[in-house]
Amino acid sequence: MAAPTRDQALSLLATANNHGDLAVKTSSLKQAKDLLLSIDHSLAADLFPYLLELQSSPESLVRKLLIQIIEEIGFRAVEHSPTLISVLLTFLRDSDVIVVKQSIVSGTNIFGSVFEELIVQFQQNGKVERWLEDTWISMLKFKDAVFGIAVEPGSVGIKLLALKFLEMFVLLFASDISDSEKLATKGGRQAFNVLWLVGGHPHPILDPVVLMSEGNRTLGILLNLLQSVGTLPGCLTITVVNW
Repeated sequence: MAAPTRDQALSLLATANNHGDLAVKTSSLKQAKDLLLSIDHSLAADLFPYLLELQSSPESLVRKLLIQIIEEIGFRAVEHSPTLISVLLTFLRDSDVIVVKQSIVSGTNIFGSVFEELIVQFQQNGKVERWLEDTWISMLKFKDAVFGIAVEPGSVGIKLLALKFLEMFVLLFASDISDSEKLATKGGRQAFNVLWLVGGHPHPILDPVVLMSEGNRTLGILLNLLQSVGTLPGCLTITVVNW
């Protein structure tokens, strides 16, 4: 079987962008994703602008699939990660609930992965590569937007996922969350927590005091929500009380 080529991936992306049939568009996009994962990283990165044209697709299923692909391939061409993540931020304001939900889900997963990579790079090399700094800055913008969704009126389904993001953020950064077994029960990256950074020389974007302050502030947001559970819809009340 011939090796996958850039031209094949480009052709599939063109079909995903231009074909009138939704089934053909999604099938082509899934095939393009497989090719992007299999070809050389630099060749895949060259095709990202064509991939990102899909963010203006009128079909919400295509936009949702684009988010899933961004989550899957985002770290294959690291210098493009901030651009890819900025799409997730844009989709938080999408008109379709399923697109917003997918953006929060994928963004939550990416946030944890980026923080993990930050710790690994800093502990192994004593520094963080520029692309990762830029990616982290993009993720902090995403975090601020999701926090707004969590506390403002809106779709219950979206707010539930925003609260899950806050939960993950507290587990990563609140100074009181130091029990690794407790972290393990959440099914997350239990080995990675801001406390790993305590005692070393702080990096400008990895100052544990600042990060723990943010984590504790987020815990305060959740406690404030707990005080108002009587005014929340049932499923939100259950989520907050479980917290």
